[in-house]
Amino acid sequence: MKLKFFLFALLGIIATAQAQNTGSVSGKITEKSNNAPISYATVSLKENGKIVSGVNTDDNGDFSFKNIALKSYTIEIQYIGFRKYIGSVLLSENKKTATVNVALEEEATQLKGVNIVAERSTIEQKIDRKVVNVGKDLTTAGASASDIMNNIPSVNVDQDGKLSLRGNDNVRVLIDGRPTNIDPAQLLKQIPSTSIKKIELITNPSAKYNPEGMSGIINIILHKNANTGFNGSYSGGITFGETAKYNQSLDLNYKTGKVNFFGNVGQNFGKYHNKGFIQRFDEDITQKIDVLNDNDSYLYKIGMDYLIDDHNTLSIYTNQNKSTGKGYVDTDIDYNNVTGSDISNIFQKSRYWGPDQVGTYNLAYKHIFKKEGHTLDFEANYSDNKETQNASFDTETTKTDNTAGNVFYEDYLKGTRKLSTINVDYVNPLNEKTTLEAGAEARITRTENDYITGNPLLPVADQMSHYTYDTDIYSAYVTFGQKFKKLSYQVGARFESYKVQANLNYGKDKFDDDYITLYPSAYLTYNITEKNTLQLSYSRRVDRPSLEQTKPIREFATPLVTSIGNPDLRPQFTNSVELNYTKTLEKGSFTVGVFVRSINDQISRILYPDPTDTSGQKQIMSFTNFDHNTAYGFEMSFNYKITKWWDIQPSIDFSSIDQSGVIYGFIPEKNEIGPKNKTVTVSAFNGRMNSNFKVNKRLSFLAFGFYRGATDGLQNNSHEMYKMDIGTRYTLLDNKMNLSVRFNDVFNTMKYAFDTENPYPQAGQFKWESQTVYFGLTYNFGGGKIKNLQRKQRDDNTNKGGGGMF
Repeated sequence: MKLKFFLFALLGIIATAQAQNTGSVSGKITEKSNNAPISYATVSLKENGKIVSGVNTDDNGDFSFKNIALKSYTIEIQYIGFRKYIGSVLLSENKKTATVNVALEEEATQLKGVNIVAERSTIEQKIDRKVVNVGKDLTTAGASASDIMNNIPSVNVDQDGKLSLRGNDNVRVLIDGRPTNIDPAQLLKQIPSTSIKKIELITNPSAKYNPEGMSGIINIILHKNANTGFNGSYSGGITFGETAKYNQSLDLNYKTGKVNFFGNVGQNFGKYHNKGFIQRFDEDITQKIDVLNDNDSYLYKIGMDYLIDDHNTLSIYTNQNKSTGKGYVDTDIDYNNVTGSDISNIFQKSRYWGPDQVGTYNLAYKHIFKKEGHTLDFEANYSDNKETQNASFDTETTKTDNTAGNVFYEDYLKGTRKLSTINVDYVNPLNEKTTLEAGAEARITRTENDYITGNPLLPVADQMSHYTYDTDIYSAYVTFGQKFKKLSYQVGARFESYKVQANLNYGKDKFDDDYITLYPSAYLTYNITEKNTLQLSYSRRVDRPSLEQTKPIREFATPLVTSIGNPDLRPQFTNSVELNYTKTLEKGSFTVGVFVRSINDQISRILYPDPTDTSGQKQIMSFTNFDHNTAYGFEMSFNYKITKWWDIQPSIDFSSIDQSGVIYGFIPEKNEIGPKNKTVTVSAFNGRMNSNFKVNKRLSFLAFGFYRGATDGLQNNSHEMYKMDIGTRYTLLDNKMNLSVRFNDVFNTMKYAFDTENPYPQAGQFKWESQTVYFGLTYNFGGGKIKNLQRKQRDDNTNKGGGGMF
């Protein structure tokens, strides 16, 4: 008992001594311009550069530290949009309390509106990505995100709106680091260009990211804020081509106390024209195609962030997209003296229509530990996609004796796709130089498709198809990184269990795959000087077949070409090595990089004769796996301000693939069309030049040039493409309003042309509404100072490939 009493007494003495030898620091943070309190500013106490403690100010701008050892500290106060404050605090036996009242001064670039947008875009190289900070010069490029993508180094957008990175369309597209379950080509047309804050090009993603995407990830980060009070922005635009097209978006935000409400709504509608021809030489057949798409889509998002306390935040939101599209495709086929054919012309009217609706629901929780950078994130996401497509085909065949026949049939396709995701991410800075990251994820996808085709006046029970494509993915990752004076590195690995089950017509045709794979990554960065950085990186990636690529159901059809999927597609695996160099100049920056990729079972488009056709005229367009190949390339970009009123941003990129695979073509020794091996070197070159001319603070002009070189592929050869755009921008109302005009494809030169010998000698060309005039307006309203909420980045593991004729 005496011993216990002695211990309790000793502990009491120690506790009392400690209490008597600790102090406190408190204070209030306000705005220098109007004395208004700043809530949720970050206040840190440091000792010898290391953080001892950190808090956020409350709604009244007050903060306090208690039970602090009696020492000398550095106090740092930060808030986005304001200059950082650094001061000193001394606690001693004679002074155990300290009061620090600070009035923060706004940054010179702080605007009174919602979004802070630089005049010109800049590019910076980070450890695992290249970041394009979108300036006003890019927002003038067009109404939507799709319009400005061709202005981004290494990124291309084809006539169907499909993205590619470094010449490869196996790329993941994320919005704010998250999947949307909406086709990227459709989604990018709905995002106003003025809503984009920056675009991240992750060409060699680390193990932290899902391994989908051979050429990497494009992450589009939008302006988002938690401004005090009510504020928002409106943007609208009209694009004049053959017909007018409209898009508009309204973003609203209201913050009070610990709760932030946010929402936006966007609309995109108009008619889009695309026409072209395919000329077949061995049979002298000309196929003319005229396409009109009448699209109307709505996208809205509503959500809430709740700051439970300084260390815990809860967020919920829902994202809803609904689109109704009508497609009109007229195909006119002339048989010009085709030997043995009694057909002179086929004319088909095909119509596609139906709604597509996607709903996404998200719940996220973030815990911030006391140590700076020490975080725990949890996120649950559910997405439900409902697609309905009706199609009708009215075909009139005229024979050489001028007699005609008519065939009419309809298609009905109903599909659902449900995606459930649960994941957790943990970041722990073990010390100033070392960081450990770990996480786990479960991703479950269920798809179901019902397909009916035939004459609506006849029974269709024998012409029905049911197809399911389900995937279960479970993964866990860990990365470890350290920073030294000039050298830093990061190594990581992702372990993934993948299972897929495809089922056609309730067991008539099945495909299963189940495997466990390791995806390693490594980064080594060396800062030669403060303005010169060299980086070497490695990663292993995978591209799995998408639903559209595997679905053995018609995607589109003409009398001579039918597009369907291939259920037997295998995933393709890629090992990538990159070396990048970045130099910061006094008036700009310069980046150059080289890469090498080793690719197994590359997924590609293929054309082959329709086995059900005896005339030798019909073709099937599908997908196949090519053999192992090696790709290499380089890219360079330059951002330089020549004078106060003129800056330029040239960039070039080149990629080459030594490609081999089995295609269908003429075999001389057999005198027939059949499968054969072919090897080619597929090369792609792209060049861009963006030039901005600033007349004064309000008025500026821009000129943009683009060139894509010709490429010879395994299946077909694509011809060169080029164009030039010009535009102007005018700001008013104290930078709250922007008016912009852009004349796209001034000389009307953009088109897609190709030629091929496989499976038959043929050539074609397609032209869309590339020559357009765009008028845009953006207006920011409301006040408050911006405090961005930290949100983690999440990427999709589902290939959205497919679509488009070639």
